[in-house]
Formats: sequence, structure tokens, C-alpha cells
Amino acid sequence: MTLNQDGGFVLWEGKISNYVSFCFGLISLLAVMVFLFPEYLTTPELRQHYPVDVLRQVLMGTLILSFLFGMLSFVLTRNNRPARWGILFSTIAILLGGSEVEIKEYQDKAFQIGLDWLILDLLILAVIFIPIERIFPRRKEQLTLRSEWKTDLTYFAISHLFIQLMAVTVQKPATLLFGWMGLLEIQAWVVELPLIIQVVAALVCTDLVQYAVHRTFHASSLLWRFHEVHHSIKDLDWLSGSRIHIVDALLTRSMAFIPLYVFGFSTQAFGVYIVFMAFQTILIHSNTNINFGVLKYLLVTPQYHHWHHSNEPETYGKNFAVHFPLIDKVFGTYYLPEGEWPSKYGVGTDFPTSFLKQLTHPFKRHRK
Repeated sequence: MTLNQDGGFVLWEGKISNYVSFCFGLISLLAVMVFLFPEYLTTPELRQHYPVDVLRQVLMGTLILSFLFGMLSFVLTRNNRPARWGILFSTIAILLGGSEVEIKEYQDKAFQIGLDWLILDLLILAVIFIPIERIFPRRKEQLTLRSEWKTDLTYFAISHLFIQLMAVTVQKPATLLFGWMGLLEIQAWVVELPLIIQVVAALVCTDLVQYAVHRTFHASSLLWRFHEVHHSIKDLDWLSGSRIHIVDALLTRSMAFIPLYVFGFSTQAFGVYIVFMAFQTILIHSNTNINFGVLKYLLVTPQYHHWHHSNEPETYGKNFAVHFPLIDKVFGTYYLPEGEWPSKYGVGTDFPTSFLKQLTHPFKRHRK
């Protein structure tokens, strides 16, 4: 099946089957690699909590789906190259052990690549948001496999694979700037607060910092070069929110995480904050017209954040907050016309669409 120009499903053309087979085949192979080399490819914080038997069943399911959709593509279309790759990946995964692959004894390494986090998060988010965007679409004509989806998937993969490196990098500024202040008493008090209060406080503190950093990226011509990559998105959906230049990501997250380290929020609160932040970031970029009712005045929603990406002059410099619209209210940058949505997105210029060209674009000397 595939999608027609108005966003509806068209059966029996094979495009979606092609890519489903490819994706499940690739995920199956990567999952087997995670089982084979957990000391290198899994994050220690997640590793100890995995229900291995359940994950083996999920792996079996992805292998079966890859083959089924691959066979369907062979029946429906001659242009089945992605499906052939999917079947090849699944076959290699089975030869390496498949869902019965053994986990050998290992010792923890100093640095790991978060391949496990990439696989799990991609599967969970795709299962949640693809149906939402097809059932409750904001732009019905927008395809699930829109143009530039491969670019944004690359951003998604890189940010997840190097999650440990990112965590180490963003912790350095907090340690260097505030490690000398001796806040042990405050940290001891914060860590004893109920978890829900810690999480709300963490969201407020980080959003205040993110607001300041985000607004600075828009005000500085130098920093805008990097943030412009994020605003080059012309078709917003759940995957597009991952398009963030590495310089933008490092600076924004390192600054936003400072209050979490300084005030000593507990590991549990930090973990809940990360999950909530990641989910909301995906949600507010999604292509959905769900009406969140009163909640849209309390939390940043898709309608609110879409106006930040609008390519309409009256919306420039609006809606910088990531979690709480009240922050924009306080600083005079709130914009949410009732019942309306932006008509167009992007930066209004011809922007490179490939990952590598976007990575180097901010450094080009000829840019104004």
C-alpha cells in the first residue's frame, strides 16, 4: 500500500510494504547485534531493566513482519528494492541467531553506543505517532513518507546512538561553572522532595533556561545559522523535531541541564524528566490537529509550537517555550490565535535537504 496526494491510503501499490519490510529487517538485524555485543551497543542505565524474554518475542515479530511485507511487495510491485534489502537483513539476523541468539558474558566498557535506545525509541514512537497522524492529521495531504524523511531519520539516529557522549558533554558546563559553590545542603533538600514535585520543578527550571537560550539563538545572527537548520523544516511531523544541528543541540541541552545538576535532582526525577521532555518534543512537532482543550493553555501543544515554525512575519519571535506557554506570556512572546494554524512552514529560502549539507551549511562564509 502507499499514500495518494490527499493523504489517503491507496492499496496494492507496494510502496509502504517496501519500506515496512526494509525497516523491520534493519531493526531485526540491529537488535541481534545488540544481543551479541551488549557491552558496546547498550546503555548501562537501561540494560539492567530489560525484560529479555519479551524483547526476544518482539524480535521474532519484527522478523516475521519483514518477511511478510517483503513478500507482499514482490507481489504488488516490481520496484521492490527496499523489500529485498529488508529480507536480506532479516536473513542475516536469523543466521546470526535470530530471536534465540545467545547473550555471552561480558564486562562493561568505558563507552557505549546507544543502539538499544535507538531501536526501542524508534519502534515505540512510530507505533504511537504514525497512527495518530493518519487518523487525526493537521495536513491531510502530507505523506507519511514525506520528502526529507530520510534526513530527519538520520538526525534521530545520531542523537540516539551517541546519547552517552551527549550526556557527558552537557554535564561538563554545570560542573565547571557551579561545582565550586558548595550547594550540598540545597541538593540534599531537593533530592528528598516527592518525585512529582521534583519533576515539575525540573521542567520549570529547564524551560526557563531553554527559553533564554532559544530566544538568543533567534536574536544572534551567528547562532541563528545553526538554529536555522531546525527551522528549515517545511513539513512538520513527529520525526521532523529531531532535525537539530549538533552545535545547536549541544549548546541548548548543556545549558538547559545545568539546573538539574546544580540543584541535585534525583536520578529518578532526571529520568522521568528526560522521558517527558523527549515525548513532548516529538508531540509538539507532530502533524496532528488534536484539540487539547484547556491543556493547551497549560502545556505546549502541536498547535502552539507550529506557530513558532510558521513562515509568516507576524509570528516571528513567538512561542519560544518548550513546556509551558506561561513563560511566553510573562515575557511577551505568546501567540495562539484561537482555532487557527499556520499556512506554511520553513525559512523561505532554498535550504539544503541532505544531512551532510545541512551540517556544513552554517559554516559557509558566503552566507549573509
